Amino acid sequence: MNKNKTRNTIIGVVVVVIIAIAAFFGIRSSSNHTASSNDSSVTAIKKRGVLRVAVFGDLPPYGWVNAKGERVGYDVRLARQMAKDMGVKIKFVQVNANNRVDTLNSNKADLVLANFTVTPERKQVVDYAKPYMKVSVGVISPKSAPITKASQLTGKSLIVTKGTTAENYFTKKSGINLLKFDSKTQQFNAIKNKRAAALADDNSYLYAWVKKNPSYTVGIKNIGPNQFISPAVKKGNKSLLTWTNKEITKLNGHKFFVNDYNLELKPYFGSEVKPSDIVLN
Repeated sequence: MNKNKTRNTIIGVVVVVIIAIAAFFGIRSSSNHTASSNDSSVTAIKKRGVLRVAVFGDLPPYGWVNAKGERVGYDVRLARQMAKDMGVKIKFVQVNANNRVDTLNSNKADLVLANFTVTPERKQVVDYAKPYMKVSVGVISPKSAPITKASQLTGKSLIVTKGTTAENYFTKKSGINLLKFDSKTQQFNAIKNKRAAALADDNSYLYAWVKKNPSYTVGIKNIGPNQFISPAVKKGNKSLLTWTNKEITKLNGHKFFVNDYNLELKPYFGSEVKPSDIVLN
């Protein structure tokens, strides 16, 4: 009787140990699978079969959803070409200006192609690939009350989007009241609703917006230093960074960006903008 009890006890302990070991390795396997699914190296992306790209959803002509529910724009076309050249499918992750870095760091996207201007501050938290566009900050205002120089903004309100180079630039200027918004849609609605004297953002898409809204003007076409737009990857992702740099070089050689400009940007810009104002050769 005691022998049977002892044997049953031993069997019970062995079963518990086996279950514990299986659970441990199951957890490790699940953890490893999760890490693998979030890996953004080129090898992992190809294994997954999907390139996850962060893009804007409300910024014509760079990235937006048209009336047919299709994602279109200059950055979107570039994203599709990159996925095609990598031999994988594309998955778009919609972002706003203020959460582009967080989207990379939380492993929700492999790459950001959301009109992402290179700045010293951002280079501390993401790795930028070679640029594919050049821009500078511009300022729009009503034609009935045009702002043509920065000194006219003193004592007035200026609209910006959070996390943009325009916000960074004008934050350093005293005497200007900044009204900050989360999205491009919100900021442009605010200027239409006369909540401020002017709006500052990258000049490249202010030209496009003004063409569709002719009662406004780009009174200040360039302010601050000229800057560049680049793809961004998570800090330390050398694999995808190296691949992206080679891809940008190859696409430049094939005149992809000139064609992209003619297809996606030219129809939205006025005559005051030339391809050489935007495209890097």
